[in-house]
Formats: sequence, C-alpha cells, structure tokens
Amino acid sequence: MSETPRTYDVVVLGAGPVGENVADRTSAAGLSTVVVESELLGGECSFWACEPSKALLRPVLARADARRVPGLSKAVGGPLDVPAVLAHRDDIVRHWQDDDQVDWLTSVSVDVVRGHGRLDGPRQVAVRTPDGGTVRLTARHTVAVCTGTDPALPDLPGLDAVIPWVSRDATSAHQVPRRLAVVGGGVVAVEMATAWQALGSQVTVLVRGDGGLLPRMEPFAGELVAESLREAGADIRFGAAVTSVTRDAGGEVRIVLADGGELAADEILFATGRTPRTGDIGLETVGLTPGDWLTVDDTFRVRDLEGDWLYAAGDVNHRALMTHQGKYQARIAGAVIGARAKGEPLDEEPWGTHAATADHVAVPQVVFTDPEVASVGLTTQQAERTGRRVDVVDYDIGQVAGAIQYAAGYRGRARVLIDPDRGTVVGATFAGPGVGELLYSATTVITGETPLTRLWHAVPAFPTISEVWLRLLETYRDQHK
Repeated sequence: MSETPRTYDVVVLGAGPVGENVADRTSAAGLSTVVVESELLGGECSFWACEPSKALLRPVLARADARRVPGLSKAVGGPLDVPAVLAHRDDIVRHWQDDDQVDWLTSVSVDVVRGHGRLDGPRQVAVRTPDGGTVRLTARHTVAVCTGTDPALPDLPGLDAVIPWVSRDATSAHQVPRRLAVVGGGVVAVEMATAWQALGSQVTVLVRGDGGLLPRMEPFAGELVAESLREAGADIRFGAAVTSVTRDAGGEVRIVLADGGELAADEILFATGRTPRTGDIGLETVGLTPGDWLTVDDTFRVRDLEGDWLYAAGDVNHRALMTHQGKYQARIAGAVIGARAKGEPLDEEPWGTHAATADHVAVPQVVFTDPEVASVGLTTQQAERTGRRVDVVDYDIGQVAGAIQYAAGYRGRARVLIDPDRGTVVGATFAGPGVGELLYSATTVITGETPLTRLWHAVPAFPTISEVWLRLLETYRDQHK
C-alpha cells in the first residue's frame, strides 16, 4: 500500500496520560502536534492500571473502614457485591472505549494517528496503520517517546503455555478465580492480593526473598500490610522462589518452588516488575539500543544523541514509574519543547531546567491496601545507602485523636526523616487507614524545603489524622532537648 507523508512540529509516540500531556502542552505553545497510538488512547493507566485497580480496591477499603466504626460495623459485615464491583470497574474504564479521549485531543487541536509507530531516522516516524498502510511522519522540531512499560516476566520454561495473568489481566478479569497465586511483593502484588482476596479468591502471595512486602519502602509498611492480608485470609510466603509453572488439561495451575514445595491455583499473577516498551520503536535507526531505558536530562531530552530533537517522558525513562510523575515530567517537557522550538530562553522555574526536578527528591506514592501506605522522599534504607545523615522520628498514628475518631483500634505508624544540618524534612512514610490524604502535605514540606521552625506554625485541624505532624515535631523536639 502507498505511504502517506505528513509533517508536524511535534510527533508524540504513545497516547497514555504522559503522551497526552506532552501533546497538550506543545499544542498550547502553538506547535502542530500529532500523537501515535496502537492501542486505546488514554493508555495503561486509564484502562489497565490506576483507574481499574482503584475501582476494584475502593469498595474493599471502604468496607474495611466501615467495619471499624462503632454502630456501622454490623451493617457491613457481609461479603462484597462482586457483580456490582466489577460493573463499577467497567464503568470507570468506559468499557474499554476511548471515544472521550479522542474528543479531548481534538478539543486541544492534537491530531491522532492509529497504528504502531517506529523511528526511522532523526525526526522521522513510520506508522503501520491497522489497514496495512503506512503513514510517514516528519517532525520539524521534536519526537517525544512516551511508550511506557510492559510487564517483566521471569524466564521460566513453558510459561507462555500457562497463559499467566499480568497486571492487565488482574485489573480486567470478569470472573473471580477460586484460588489465585500472586508472585511478587511490590505494589501491584499487594494491591491485587488485597482486591481479589476481598472479592472471594483464596490468595497466596509468593515472595522470592525474605525482605518482606513493599521492599522499597520502610519495613513497617510492609509488615502492617502483611498482617492485614493474613487477617483477611491470604497466605503469604517469603523465600518462595518459583522454579516451574504448568497448567493441566483441566485448567489447574501447578506451581513448584525452589524448596521443593508445590501448590495449585486456578490463576497465577506475575507482578515481578516492568520493562521499557522500547524494543520495537526503531531506536536502532538513531544509534540507540532497542529494549533499553531512555536516559534523559532534567528537561527530558534523551542523552547520548546528537541534536536536541528526541525526548522521553514517563515510565520509559525509568526515573519514577508512576502516572502522576510521568504527567509532571510531561508538563516540563512540553513547555521546554515549546520554548526551544521558538528560540526562547528556558526559565529556571517552574520547569526545573537548572536544578534537580522533583522526581529526584520528592516522588510521592500511595499503595491502596488495607492499611494504606503513603511515602515521599527518602527512606531510612536509602539514606543509609547514600551516606545521608538523617534523624529518624516515629509516631504511632493510633495515638492521634483524629485516628481514634476515624476507626476503633486504629493501627498505623508515621516516620519522618530530618536533615539535622538544614533542619528540613527529607522523607516521610505513613501507614494506616486513610493516610493517602496526608501525602500532599508531606510532598509540599519536602519539595519546598520548609524549615522545622516554620512547620511549628502550620497548625493541623483538630481532630484530624493530620495532627500527627504536630506529634512528630514534638517527638523530635523531646529527642533533642
């Protein structure tokens, strides 16, 4: 079939939240922009990750909270209405239709080309369309790679024949498996274990190492989540490395562990990390290695490449694999692309082009388990690993009046890390029901490098869980009298 040539100022590969935000910002800057997408506009987050997973988890967490409220606990003692939960999930993802995303891109004057896009030399992108044709796109100024990641599966013989679940299957399934094995101990593993155990599966979590759940966070966070999952009926096994997986003719999954143990499941979910979606986007045509993460500077321009035409934002650059961080990067990249295309100087603020951007120092994350976990900035382990001197301050959130009001028997913990030389907070972790709403205050404190002397004048309302900030400051004062 014939090729159709088109020229734009900016070509964006990938129309997830990151690519859409880059395109929005470059179009707003007056640059003609097109996005290329082979799947649904809105990407992983909208249809297979953040949105559907939280739709599954919200009723789980709401019921857990309600069960801890005197006078309400008996009313919510029964099982979840599984069909209603799954129907709500389907509504949240608009039944996997992206019409509204198309309308939104049209409203901000961004064109869309459906198909698989590959670089074909500097500022060139060839798109193979669903009808077998080719659209050849030329970028006057910039190509932005926003292609995200794919699940990283272990190298196990015959795994493809098992047809295991990955994160997409876990968030889009329409039947509750009677037994679900979850391999991994990170965020996806614990969130999906929480959801499917509550929806009726018998969940077994298999963690390769002995470091606990949520190993990149403070240890107490994973300990509280593990305790809650076990109370809900899940089986959690540490030091449980999977050596083989098979599925028999009846559909049962047989799992063999390194210690010789075996177990059976109806489905097995591998939540064992992510790999960059760069294996088939033509990186070799511009001197880069297919399948690699794309290394960028603080304007999100790709390093080790002649010229300033190639940018990478979001998960694909491996700086912070979270949607909100990718959108933050997209806002910076879009503004920088617009300024450079017009020959305008780059302002230091708010784009952070002359100083480290927030994805170096203050990356916020919420884990929507029971209890919730929220963290931003350094952990104790990271501080030790990098030689950063910090003071560690802990407090039992259950002692705060707002927590006592929130739930009977509230269990939770807060930790902040304080730079003793500068008198600022450099890390914060909260674990407990409802703590996700504490995170923006912590992010603001760390990003703004607010001195402790000023934090004393940030008065938390009574009785709210936010009063834990005052208790942390008082604890630190008492430790250093």
